[in-house]
Amino acid sequence: AMSGKSSVTENLPQIQPEVLRACYADARARYPEEACGLLSGPADSAQIDTVRVCENQQNRLHQRDPKTHPRDARTAYSLGFRDLQFLDDSLAASSPQRVRIIYHSHCNVGAYFSPEDERAATFEGQLIYPVDYLVIDCQADGVRGAKLFRFVDGGFVEIAAYPGD
Repeated sequence: AMSGKSSVTENLPQIQPEVLRACYADARARYPEEACGLLSGPADSAQIDTVRVCENQQNRLHQRDPKTHPRDARTAYSLGFRDLQFLDDSLAASSPQRVRIIYHSHCNVGAYFSPEDERAATFEGQLIYPVDYLVIDCQADGVRGAKLFRFVDGGFVEIAAYPGD
């Protein structure tokens, strides 16, 4: 079974420590609501050296249409139009900088890939964006750590874990 795992993690994104610190700082600043953002790096490398902190649009969606969006920003996240545009543009073949990871924080519940996260990341069982997902475990007293998830064979698997601050 180990051989399958190694192929999954062979092109693991190399998240720079200052990038992880910036994600954690964003998670702490947004608590008790979920933070979210985009992590990118040079298209020809595994290095992740740039953070785009995004504004969680979930409260606005929830207020406008609570039936369609029953969750607010404490338990869900949604990227805004400009951030999705940035993500799309970065995935173009000609882009020198590519988004490789969408991050968001979980408040008080731990770093796991929830059914809600899976619904947001997929459409009819397919991954919407060719990226990995970083989930940050944010508690009242700080960040306990983070886990990186990748879509493999129709589901999300943990491919890396990072210590807290």
